[in-house]
Amino acid sequence: MKKIQKIHIIGMGALGILYGSFFTEKLGKEAVAFIGDAKRLSRFERNGVFFGEERCDFRMVCGGTQEPCDLLIFAVKGTALTEAMELCSCSVGEDTVIMSVLNGISSEEILGARFGAQHLVYTVAQGMDATKVGNRLTCRNCGELRIGVPAGGPFEKQQRDHLRRVRELFDRIGFPYTEEQDIAKRLYSKWMLNVGCNQTVMVNEGTYRTIQPGGAGRETFIAAMREALAVARADGVDLTEQDMEDYIALIDTLSPDGMPSMRQDGLAERPSEVALFSGILIEKSEIYGIDAPVNRALYRRIREIEGAYGKEG
Repeated sequence: MKKIQKIHIIGMGALGILYGSFFTEKLGKEAVAFIGDAKRLSRFERNGVFFGEERCDFRMVCGGTQEPCDLLIFAVKGTALTEAMELCSCSVGEDTVIMSVLNGISSEEILGARFGAQHLVYTVAQGMDATKVGNRLTCRNCGELRIGVPAGGPFEKQQRDHLRRVRELFDRIGFPYTEEQDIAKRLYSKWMLNVGCNQTVMVNEGTYRTIQPGGAGRETFIAAMREALAVARADGVDLTEQDMEDYIALIDTLSPDGMPSMRQDGLAERPSEVALFSGILIEKSEIYGIDAPVNRALYRRIREIEGAYGKEG
């Protein structure tokens, strides 16, 4: 089994910085590289990025000049995935493992179509309260990765070989993870959480406190999740009320002053991933004849917020 020694990361948002810092500390600077375009490299060299008060000493490589790596991690927004795939095309060799920590339930399918599904280890990032404002990351809970491969797929053998390589790496460096026997259920579970958490905090212009006990948005948070639960079950995924309760309990452990990625996008006036959350939910609800009034309202309000970016008042 070929060990994972060289790691490339695309995306220097909250999760990219979080994982890049961990891998760099454990494996050394030369083993880890962030892939970016010339503009991003220049901005990083000029302004840097910080984890707390410490400036990160990352290695940056211009996309299109890199050699294949052992592990390629996509940590960009869903809105930037197409560009990221082009920048990372030289990172993928015959034995490269690809992992995506993007939100939603579609990135693995997109990456598989571009690079080959045999490269994929399915991944869900959860339990962290990493918040990036400007070029500075704060994080109290680093969470973990849930990893696995779909059972019965045409590339299951190759994917399981890659899963063993990822487990060996994570065990070697003490990276927190859990192997999932039903990774599809975990993907939909995290999507259900994002649908409720990210969107409710966004429209209330709040933090995790907004949806924690006593928060003004608690009911909306839970109602939006319940609509996602219904859609997931119609899609053939065995989500339960207990799964939803487990994620609500997880949210209640996070720093009240932290905020999900969509709210961070709103503060920076960046396009959000609403299409991956209520956008996909509404499309699927129409296919299955499921009523989704909460998510329809959230979708409308988020688009209104985005439409006001850059305007006075």
